[in-house]
Amino acid sequence: RMEWCSRLALCSKTTSQTFLLGGVFIALGSSRILLMKYSANEDNKYDYLPTTVNMCSEVVKLVLCVVLALWNRKKEKGCIDHLSECFSWKNVCNSMKWSIPAFLYFLDNLIVFYVLSYLQPAMAVLFSNFVIITTALLFRIVLKRRLSWVQWASLVILFLSIVALTRGTGGHQHSLAAHGFHHSMFFRPSNHCLLATGPEEACAEKGNCAAPSFLHSFQWNVTSTMAGALKPLRLSLGHLLILVQCFVSALANIYNEKMLKDVDQLGESIFTQNSKLYAFGVLFNGLMLALQAKDRRQIGNCGFFYGHNIFSVALIFVTAFLGLSVAFILKFRDNMFHVMIAQINTVIITTVSFVIFDFRPSLEFFLEAPVVLLSIFIYNASKARGLEYATLRDRGKLIKGDAWERSSGDGEEFERLNKPSSDIDTDEDSL
Repeated sequence: RMEWCSRLALCSKTTSQTFLLGGVFIALGSSRILLMKYSANEDNKYDYLPTTVNMCSEVVKLVLCVVLALWNRKKEKGCIDHLSECFSWKNVCNSMKWSIPAFLYFLDNLIVFYVLSYLQPAMAVLFSNFVIITTALLFRIVLKRRLSWVQWASLVILFLSIVALTRGTGGHQHSLAAHGFHHSMFFRPSNHCLLATGPEEACAEKGNCAAPSFLHSFQWNVTSTMAGALKPLRLSLGHLLILVQCFVSALANIYNEKMLKDVDQLGESIFTQNSKLYAFGVLFNGLMLALQAKDRRQIGNCGFFYGHNIFSVALIFVTAFLGLSVAFILKFRDNMFHVMIAQINTVIITTVSFVIFDFRPSLEFFLEAPVVLLSIFIYNASKARGLEYATLRDRGKLIKGDAWERSSGDGEEFERLNKPSSDIDTDEDSL
């Protein structure tokens, strides 16, 4: 009885922590979308460089994780007490693995700024549900995790409903993307900043811009070309960016989860692991600012924080803490929990868009949006039923060779049931 009570207390504590972590993620995720929209100017463009927001948020995360890693160093089995071991060839190679998710997160965080330049927040979060499909496919391909027939059917319904929603609203979202809020910048442009123009701006004013000598045959406008190609499909560049972002985001989160739960990484705390990830994040964002001549010139003449306002400054810290919450979710839960809990943001942002952004959806929106949410519910409910069936099957001794494996990280223990494949197919058998 005492063992049962201790398990019940542990389950209650874990459930409370899960709800707390999910609530923090929902609050930060919704706030991030709204702050991105409010930080834009009246023309729905950014006076500041979006990369500076991502750069500052990566620095904030890096500083916090380094401080917490040093404070927690006594509990860690890493090389932090022997710095010479940290620079061994093996540790350097292991650290370089974090550059892959860091680069993917760098792309993801940059793309989302431009998505909101083309789409209303409500439409952006609805279309971003496509990440469930990309995550499920990558789960099957990369992590070899199986889905039931019901889950695959719900994914097909989700895909078709998103396509229908896209075609029903494809031609009207650019005019709806702007907001009516007026704000002032913290850093006004000085005369030196306004008069500083590079060769690109100078030739644009005169209308005699020419392509570089090594690009003679590529004198075309990428944006107009993409818009022309997508017009027959009734898609905008924002829809294309959403698709790219969903794939990049899913791949980044899956790879990051794999790294956080890797057997070779279990001796390190989550703060040490994230310190490596965010160090590469700072590097990639710094390279982005350094390699772009226009960005370099603007920072040199106008300052690093030129164009920022109170919303963009708040966005820096919200983005930083959102990234930390995602890391905890991937470490102590899993990626599908992260994807499913993010769907609550869809309801919140859609509701807020009605009130704040004067969002006036069409009839197709009211017909297709509930289908999107319903397919997500079916997918999640089917997953829960599959787990319950596996538990009952284990208790009834219907399968052999059950094994519990325990993995520890940062003082937390996880128990997973290894389920061998069965030769008998049922309606809940997975693919």
